[in-house]
Amino acid sequence: MSDDPARAAPLTVGVLGGMGPAATIDFMAKVLRHSQAGAAREQDNVRLIVDSNPALPDRNAAIAGTGPSPAPMLAEMARGLAAAGADVLVMPCNAAHAFADAVIAATPLPFLHLIEEAVDTVARSHPAARRIGVLAVAGAVEAQLYERALAARSLLPVVPDPTARAAFMAAIWQIKASDLAAGRDGVLAAAMRLVEQGAEVVVAGCTEVPLVLGPADLAVPLIDTVDVLARRTVEVARGAGVSNEWVSTHP
Repeated sequence: MSDDPARAAPLTVGVLGGMGPAATIDFMAKVLRHSQAGAAREQDNVRLIVDSNPALPDRNAAIAGTGPSPAPMLAEMARGLAAAGADVLVMPCNAAHAFADAVIAATPLPFLHLIEEAVDTVARSHPAARRIGVLAVAGAVEAQLYERALAARSLLPVVPDPTARAAFMAAIWQIKASDLAAGRDGVLAAAMRLVEQGAEVVVAGCTEVPLVLGPADLAVPLIDTVDVLARRTVEVARGAGVSNEWVSTHP
């Protein structure tokens, strides 16, 4: 990379975060790691404008119809990030993508869709795999976020049964409450059960999962969706692949 100070700066990325806060920080750290890999100097790193807003209504309750929708607040966050100077938006929360249309409609900025990016990575990186395990919270499952994206590529989702999903949800709440050790046990058990059910690849379809689980924990590949989004964010910020079909924009 050139040291020319007149070189065009990377695009500024607006992050709709706080769902939960630790996952947002994990995303930021991974953006920095990928950004530094192509930076000759500090000024070459990708600029982030982050709205980490844990006050957003619970996405799972909203999808289930038992709580208010986070869509209006997500739209407000998107507009605020656009006003602050963001050129592109990202949202490191899987379940919140049930309300991605509200974010996309709120501004004319491109929006990188976490679910599509993750499934696209599965299809490209593991073309022989057909049974894809999905570690996702109840709301994401109810909204069929991964199921639809996988089916569009003729891939078969493998998901926890209701009992296993309830245990997985309890583990995610433990992680959100900073009890990583207890949360890890529950998440690992759910992941191993998916492998027993025939999953050839497991997708960390909740941004808390990579906080406690890594590729070495499973006998099959684990897709860290936070890392997928972070890597793609840096690529797009630097102008590579901006025309990718999964970069959604306001119509």
